[in-house]
Amino acid sequence: MNSANKSKDEADTGQVPQKPGDRGWQSLKSFNTREQILRSAIQCIVELGYANTTTTRIAEKAGLSRGATLHHFSSHMEIIQASVEYLHRKRLRAFRRAAETLPEDGNRVRLAAEAYWEHVTHPLFVAFFELSVAARNDKQLASVLLPAQKAFDDALYQTTLEVFPEWKHDQRALELAMNLAQTLMEGMAICRLTRSQHYNKEPLLDFLEGSLRSLLPVQN
Repeated sequence: MNSANKSKDEADTGQVPQKPGDRGWQSLKSFNTREQILRSAIQCIVELGYANTTTTRIAEKAGLSRGATLHHFSSHMEIIQASVEYLHRKRLRAFRRAAETLPEDGNRVRLAAEAYWEHVTHPLFVAFFELSVAARNDKQLASVLLPAQKAFDDALYQTTLEVFPEWKHDQRALELAMNLAQTLMEGMAICRLTRSQHYNKEPLLDFLEGSLRSLLPVQN
């Protein structure tokens, strides 16, 4: 094992695997395989749609047998539940990372809007949208997706407050701003999927920026 791999293993597991039979090595291998399965499940949802994302196709995408896949997840729905949680963690981490890079002395409103646009045009949002549509008529999927979405929305609310602390004392304005931004940009992203990917988004982002600025508290 070279030093680069050793450092990664130490960071991920807190211990240095010494040989293939070592428990730490086995735990890391299992973790990596589960991650591979979840990434493959999300890729299948994006490329094939939820209805066609079977355990067999997930296994094929992951380069595993169906039996090996079910060794790590006992059922198809367990894979989907873990994939939903993985998806929302990835989405929130990506948005937080984008929010942290916004310059304090820049146009925070426009830059935040553009960061969310990048977020909703990423394949992870396509997977979320596909799951949301499927959950309309699938109670079991809805029972998995809706709590995860609520947790994502709560965390997104807190992240927005960190970027725009001036909204702290005007919860109504903050909620209106977030609802407007999410509804408009997620709708734009869906249009991008179902119509043309080359329409001009700038006029709508200009409109959104002006509307969000009007909701910011007046600075004394």
